[in-house]
Amino acid sequence: MVSSIMKAKYIIIASAMVLVALTQTSCEKVSPIGVLMAGTAVEDRVKMSELYYKEYLMDAQNNIIVQPDEGGGREYSFLVGGDSHVTTDPGRMDEMFDIGLENNDLLYCHLGDIADTKPEYYIVLDSLLREAKERYVNKYYVKNDLGRWSKKNDPYDEFGYDYNDIKFPFFPVVGNHDLTHNGWALWSNIFHSSFYEFDVICGYNENGGRIRDHFIFLDTASGTLGQRQVELIEEGLLDGENDYRYTFVFSHTNIFLPSHLQFASTFPREEAYFLLNQFDKWGVSAIFCGHVHKWDERFFNNVYYVTLDSMSERNSPDPGDYLVRVKVYDGGGYDIERVHMSYVAPKK
Repeated sequence: MVSSIMKAKYIIIASAMVLVALTQTSCEKVSPIGVLMAGTAVEDRVKMSELYYKEYLMDAQNNIIVQPDEGGGREYSFLVGGDSHVTTDPGRMDEMFDIGLENNDLLYCHLGDIADTKPEYYIVLDSLLREAKERYVNKYYVKNDLGRWSKKNDPYDEFGYDYNDIKFPFFPVVGNHDLTHNGWALWSNIFHSSFYEFDVICGYNENGGRIRDHFIFLDTASGTLGQRQVELIEEGLLDGENDYRYTFVFSHTNIFLPSHLQFASTFPREEAYFLLNQFDKWGVSAIFCGHVHKWDERFFNNVYYVTLDSMSERNSPDPGDYLVRVKVYDGGGYDIERVHMSYVAPKK
């Protein structure tokens, strides 16, 4: 039975879609190469996201702390997937969360085009995320005598957390298909900000300073950063404190296409140069992209660029290596490996 809170959530999602449907006109944007563009302009998204980011996401409480293992080490891993295009069957997304829980991955990153833009599909997605959080909390937390949730591997966490204050570590970027048919109202109702960043704190070095890795999520859904996002980057909004061990960047749109025959939009040349220079300034270790549904990997200017296949069971119906796992080691160094997915949609 669906609780009254969940019913209210679904009503909000459905109402948001009805509202944008009533205001939708026939002037949806189509790029010169025929790729349907976002119905909400990047400038509007970034300005709305900027308000939310500065109010809620610039707090150190949003950082993730890696708890030491039994041997005192603080290595961790995270999963990356993208272009899931969830409709009525969230099987591949559900499998991604199961794989992460089984492997004890610290967090999940998604490269956009998370769901097709219909209210019923976002109801499916919202239910999936709630169920995944419940499995996550039951694995890593225990209910204490106060009726709150304490971390199982943290002996100092006696007071614990209210369930609603526990954040399920799923971090998506927005994609162009998340925004078609004015889908921003649905996407932002769940995920709020189209750009953000946080740190993963991995202990302390010999001088007492924190060992930190930096995660940056960009809004590239329209194939452009837009003027305001460029201004925010130039103002240093996502720079952090610039003493990171590794920096990982996540973008829907690609810097490099897998081949010159690939049919997809990418950044204007000037913005591509801007980003390449910015990645050098940030000291980026690796950048992960989606969008083109085609695997590609390359090094350029000491940065590792990875483009993932679509994990959608419609675009990639057979089992395959549609995820990647990044393992970051306690003493330094990291590896990137492809991760197999087995889910196959039932035949109708």
